[in-house]
Amino acid sequence: MKSRPIVLILFLFAVTLTAQDITGDWHGMLKVQSMQLRVVFHIQEESEGYTATMDSPDQGAKGIPATSTSFENSVLKIGMPNLGIVYKGTLNEAGTITGDFNQYGQILPLELSREVPEKESVLRPQEPVKPYPYYTEEVTFTNKKANVELAGTLSLPQQEGVFPVVVLISGSGPQNRDEELFGHRPFLVLADHLTRNGIAVLRYDDRGTALSKGNFESATSEDFAEDVEAAVAYLQTRKEIDANHIGLIGHSEGGIIAPMVASRDKDIAFIVLMAGSGIPGDELLLLQQRAVGKVSGLSENLLMDIELANKAVFSMIKESTNIAQLSSDLTQYLKEHPDTTKPPGVDADTYAQLKVDQLLNPWWLHLIRYDPAIALEEVACPVLAINGEKDLQVPPKENLTAIQEALERGGNTQVTIKELPKLNHLFQESTTGSPVEYGQISQTFAPEALDTILTWIQKQLHQ
Repeated sequence: MKSRPIVLILFLFAVTLTAQDITGDWHGMLKVQSMQLRVVFHIQEESEGYTATMDSPDQGAKGIPATSTSFENSVLKIGMPNLGIVYKGTLNEAGTITGDFNQYGQILPLELSREVPEKESVLRPQEPVKPYPYYTEEVTFTNKKANVELAGTLSLPQQEGVFPVVVLISGSGPQNRDEELFGHRPFLVLADHLTRNGIAVLRYDDRGTALSKGNFESATSEDFAEDVEAAVAYLQTRKEIDANHIGLIGHSEGGIIAPMVASRDKDIAFIVLMAGSGIPGDELLLLQQRAVGKVSGLSENLLMDIELANKAVFSMIKESTNIAQLSSDLTQYLKEHPDTTKPPGVDADTYAQLKVDQLLNPWWLHLIRYDPAIALEEVACPVLAINGEKDLQVPPKENLTAIQEALERGGNTQVTIKELPKLNHLFQESTTGSPVEYGQISQTFAPEALDTILTWIQKQLHQ
């Protein structure tokens, strides 16, 4: 699945200032090779100082709460130890803040200004251009269990008629309805391909993201599964939808969520797992960290050190039944085993506590403890599971094998498994599979993957 720490700029800060007025909105643009990531800081003055939130428009994230900041002698220092980030910039006479953004030793220039920067156009040739040759409608529906209103787009091959439909389920991190990341909009491309070929599509913003309500940060995969169930219930009320042919397509974490829903809703006609996981969360994270670390050039000794430390931490999390005791145990362990990736200038105890806070986030606890095989064994509908050969975030061999074995244990004989050559985690044709390549590649979604999904779904509809 998309590993949250890989995303470069999910951070926020609280601000303390002296004489200059630093309140208001500050805009900047991070440039990582061919990628451009916009950031917006919203700073407010409170009775006890300043607070701030940050938006990351290109990642569909907004209102992320602050961590820590200092502002002295016109120098702004922002520390985000839980993400390995330090920003240091100087407020100059021109009214801009010029500085450097440092994450785990990778230093990038970042200038903040009151003006909204113009983003350079990036070639994404597969993105459809309006007017589309089909009908689209902005819709809202409600997860009644959580009292969360979700907003999305329903695309129909024609405005009138009755059509099979799929619900698109995004990967981890706050995603909008297009699953927009690194300048790509894969769900827009996928929805366009399916709708042009007679299949309706519902895609929606994750809770707490873009136009959807609710709290993203406190949600787990189980909560997101309830959102999918609400989407299915909504589609069953639409006269244009063939209620006997409602399917789910999940990417990455969505490939874990789709079996959750299908295992308890026997009306789901089929599911497609794109880079879905079949192994327990702790095992997936260990494989992911090693694969990404290796392609990033980390030494074997460092990889082993990281793996041993993570195994110990994950073991504590899986065995614990008391959050207070777990917090104490993790804090003690991390203090006794300092992290070699700690940013300079950050106190070791503070860094340890911030890492503990991250690990105790409900989403992380659920992921580390969750075994997707349990739900897969209960899925009775047809399943297509595909992975890219070069997927480093959900390695294909281990996960495709585990998915197939779990489905077969449950007696499901309607299973298709495919490893697609040369494709990465986003199903782009890639060289190494490294996440660094995602934004550099102009292709959003390999035609082979699009056609594999479409052809398989069409087969299910005509059986």
